[in-house]
Amino acid sequence: MSDTPRDTILVINAGSSSIKFYLYDIGGEQDLTPRLGGQIEGIGTLRPRLRVRDAAGQPLVERDIAPGHASDVPNAQEVVGTWLSGHLGGAPLAVGHRVVHGGPDLSEPVLVDDEILAQLEAYAPLAPLHQPNNLAPIRVIRERRPAIAQVACFDTAFHRSHSDVADRYAVPEKLYREGVRRYGFHGLSYEYIAQRLRQVLPDIATGRVIAAHLGSGVSACAMHHGKSVDSTMGFTALEGLPMGTRPGRLDAGVVLWMMEQGMSHDEIEHMLYYDCGMKGLSGISNDMRELLASEAPSARMALQYFAWRVAEGMIGLACAMNGVDAIVFTAGVGENSAEIRQAISAHWGWLGIRLDPERNARHGPRISSDDSPIGVYVVRTNEELIIAQHTLALLRQR
Repeated sequence: MSDTPRDTILVINAGSSSIKFYLYDIGGEQDLTPRLGGQIEGIGTLRPRLRVRDAAGQPLVERDIAPGHASDVPNAQEVVGTWLSGHLGGAPLAVGHRVVHGGPDLSEPVLVDDEILAQLEAYAPLAPLHQPNNLAPIRVIRERRPAIAQVACFDTAFHRSHSDVADRYAVPEKLYREGVRRYGFHGLSYEYIAQRLRQVLPDIATGRVIAAHLGSGVSACAMHHGKSVDSTMGFTALEGLPMGTRPGRLDAGVVLWMMEQGMSHDEIEHMLYYDCGMKGLSGISNDMRELLASEAPSARMALQYFAWRVAEGMIGLACAMNGVDAIVFTAGVGENSAEIRQAISAHWGWLGIRLDPERNARHGPRISSDDSPIGVYVVRTNEELIIAQHTLALLRQR
């Protein structure tokens, strides 16, 4: 990137094997127009690949990258920066980042400085699958382009509106004061859903909504008047509903048993984050598409387990609001798999909830039948837009 600022906001969402990036043009007071989006996938593999598309979805670039140029997230970030500088001719006004864990104190997006970065690094043990990778591009940009403002936006922030009761575990007060509490995650996704509902379904937006983010990570959130009331995720992103490679709800005694069997901290951590969930249950894959296409009994069992536990966890959130007026599915699986949505919703027949097969096949927005007392909807999420909005707002506050 050059050092000449442009009227753009760059959004980066870095994972362990990919970096997603999105560029927005700044218009009026709060006007953000997407210009392009892309990702480097396969970081650390023999065939990393760069893909970029314009706002209309047309390919701008699609090519392999030399493995040594994307051996890790910092190297891959340099590839992104080099490509952007060659095509944009100037640096963005700021870069917004998705950071999974903001801890108990960071409940709003913040400008990153040395103190904030050190604070976020301390939360890495609470999100080892995400936090180190979220922070890697921040370090690279701070080292090589220190004049560019960077904003950290937290997946935990949306859930800081929880009551003390919803925030706690049944553990001694000392542990709570030290930060052992239910943080909740996928907050940027739920924040967008709350915003989008106000735009397209205002009558629902003010009611009692249960939203489910179903992707590789899986959680559900109870929202009342667009505010988070409770979430299935807690202290870490391991808790709650079954996920691609994470178990969700798990008796803590299982971890104690693993220790008694001689497993080390790192072995237990790796198993819980990488080898459980749908991958562990099926013994086949963590990809729902592969499981849906498989005839293996273990794949069928894993899908049945997923539908049952997700349905149970979602409807249980109604207790936090004394009822539910609408249910929303979002994220990769929630938005695109009619079969998974049907399997989950089938467990709610006792509530009178019924899906309309044709609406469900079209992926909504409403997928429930007209006579269903509780409406069920599909709303596409857009975490990147929320990050861009927060980044622009923070710049203008300065």
